[in-house]
Amino acid sequence: MRKPELLVPASSLEVLKIAVVFGADAVYIGGEAFGLRAKAKNFSAEDMREGLAFAHAHGVKVYVTVNILAHNSDLAGVREYLQELKEIGPDALIIADPGIFTYAREICPEIECHISTQANNTNYETYRFWYRLGAKR
Repeated sequence: MRKPELLVPASSLEVLKIAVVFGADAVYIGGEAFGLRAKAKNFSAEDMREGLAFAHAHGVKVYVTVNILAHNSDLAGVREYLQELKEIGPDALIIADPGIFTYAREICPEIECHISTQANNTNYETYRFWYRLGAKR
């Protein structure tokens, strides 16, 4: 039987460290762009690197949300951001938009992609669609 994963949101580096110390299996964070909580205090690239190092030193995974529903005007910036995330190396990306998902598979195929609840998956055919594209969960 597979153990459930305790996945905790972290709005700052301090919260990430608290979640790790108190037993999270994984944390999810947002960057400064392309997440639905863009107005919230989010992680800079430097904070992501520090948070990842801390979490990994404690055996905890870090997922980054890239879960906006993108407009054409977002696409060039998304590609650059995914390249930056590739260099940072999170354990997974949480994505809602099929276009962003396609870019992620192209730019950083070594990083798992998880489907965001924002993708509004309500039937098995939708899940099958994401699975065929390479979604891990």
